[in-house]
This record gives sequence, C-alpha cells and structure tokens, in this order.
Amino acid sequence: MSALFEHSPWVEERAASRSHADLMAAMYAASSEEQLALIRAHPELAGKAAVDGTLTQASAAEQASAGLDRLTRAEFERFHTLNAAYREKFGMPFIICVRLTDKAGILAAMEHRLGNDRDTEIATALEQIGEIVRLRLEAEA
Repeated sequence: MSALFEHSPWVEERAASRSHADLMAAMYAASSEEQLALIRAHPELAGKAAVDGTLTQASAAEQASAGLDRLTRAEFERFHTLNAAYREKFGMPFIICVRLTDKAGILAAMEHRLGNDRDTEIATALEQIGEIVRLRLEAEA
C-alpha cells in the first residue's frame, strides 16, 4: 500500500476509510491552510525533483507515463518557464493528473490556467489531486 497523497499522510489518517469518497471528504474538510500545504507538497512537473531524483516513486512513474522524463531541451525550458510563471502568480506548483493527458496537453493546460484567478486554481488543483488519488487507488486494487 503506497501513500496516496504526496507527503501528506494526514489526509489518509483523517479519512473514515481508504475509499475515494472518504479520502476526498477528509481533503475537503481540511482547513484552507492545510489544503494549500497539500497542494504545495506536490512536485513541479519536470522540475528539480525530477532532475535530482527526489520524486516519490508514484510521481516519478506518473510523470514518466506522460513522457516528462524524456523532454527535449526546448520542452524542458518551456516547462521550467511555465512552472516559474505559475508559481509566481499562484504561490504553488501547477497540478494536473498527468496520467490523463500528455506533454502537449499539460503544456496547453498550464498556459490556459495561468489566466485563472487563485481561488479557481486552488479548486482545480484539489480536483486534480482527487483524480491522482482515484487512479492510485485503482492501481492498488
């Protein structure tokens, strides 16, 4: 059984069970500060953790499934630029369920979501974490 939430075991500890519904209820019942900490516990896509090998096993596999471990220099630079712009604007990493898209889809989503406001992005990040957790639960079954 692997950790479902990046560096945030408190979500599982608070959930009534490991069902997706109970886990999401625990995540959404958390304070806004706790939710933001959960979001910030996620690595940037194709970021420093991917380069230095400090991604969790689940994140490394998920990023590889979208081809983020095989970026051209230009793609890597584009991810770096967009990650920096996103973090500057929102104060958190960009989160998307990479197993449901590909490099081009991720880049397009990053560009599009930079136009959102912070509340929209926090809500979107939590929704995406929900998708990540759903797929991790399915992989365990």
